[in-house]
Amino acid sequence: MTRLPLIIAHRGASRYAPENTLAAIRLAVETGADGIEIDLRLAKDRVPVVIHDADLLRTGGLKKKVADLTSTELARIDVGSWFNARYPRRSRTSFADQTVPTLDDLLNLLGGFKGLLYIELKTAARNREDLVRAVCDRLYMSPLLPQVIVKGFDLKSVAGVKHLLPSVQTAALFGPEVRHLFKRRKHLIERARQYSADQLSVHRSLVTRGLMRAAHAASIPVTVWTADDPRWIRRAQKNGIKALITNDPGKLLGASSGRATGNDTGPLVANGDQQ
Repeated sequence: MTRLPLIIAHRGASRYAPENTLAAIRLAVETGADGIEIDLRLAKDRVPVVIHDADLLRTGGLKKKVADLTSTELARIDVGSWFNARYPRRSRTSFADQTVPTLDDLLNLLGGFKGLLYIELKTAARNREDLVRAVCDRLYMSPLLPQVIVKGFDLKSVAGVKHLLPSVQTAALFGPEVRHLFKRRKHLIERARQYSADQLSVHRSLVTRGLMRAAHAASIPVTVWTADDPRWIRRAQKNGIKALITNDPGKLLGASSGRATGNDTGPLVANGDQQ
C-alpha cells in the first residue's frame, strides 16, 4: 500500500539548495522525496526553462526578464550564489555553478526517477499557447509522462495541456486570494472541472474539512502547498490529502515514518466551510 501523504519537494529540496536548480532537484531525489515540483517559463528562444520569477533579480542579481534571454544565455547565469549569501550555514561553493536549467535538462536528470513530477506553468495570456505547446512537445516522448502532473494558476494553460496530451494529469492551482473570490467550497471543484483539471493544488490556508469532503465526493485528489510543519502529516492522513509540497522533504519524510512527529498543537486544517 502506498504511504500517504506523498512528500513532494518544492522547487527541489529548496531549504538546502538554491530553488529550481539541478542541485536542488538532485538533493530532493537523494533525500527520498516522492516527487519534485518545479516552475516553467518560456525563454526568448521558446525553450521552457526552470525558474519561478519572471526576472533574474532575486536569484541572479540581474535586472533582466527571463523572456528577454535565450535558454543559452540563461544557462550562463549564476542562480546559486544568492543562496550562499542568504543562508551561509547551508552554503556550498558548488552552488555558484548552478544556472537556469531547461526542461530537457530536468527530464534528462530524472531519467530513472520513479516519483511524481509536478510542473507549474508560469505564463501570461500573450505567451500561453507557446509555452503549452513547447512543454507538451517535450513531454510527449518522455518516459516520465505518466508521472507528470501539470498545474497552473492560469487554468486556460492547464486546459491547453489537457487538450494536447489527454493522458497527462493536470491540477487546478489556487492561492489564498481565492478565499475572497469563492464563497462556497464547491466553486473550486466546479472551476477545476470547467478546465478539465484532474486534481486540486491548494495553498494550505484553503484546506477546510468542507473542501476535503467536497473533493472526496467529486473524486478529485488534493495536494497542499507549502507545508513545512511536520504536523501536516497527521492532518493530511486524517483528511485524505494526497500530497504535501514542502521546502524540506527530509523533515516531512521523517515525520511520515514516525521519526519526527512534531508537537501536535493547534489546528492546521480550518473548521470553516468557506471554500
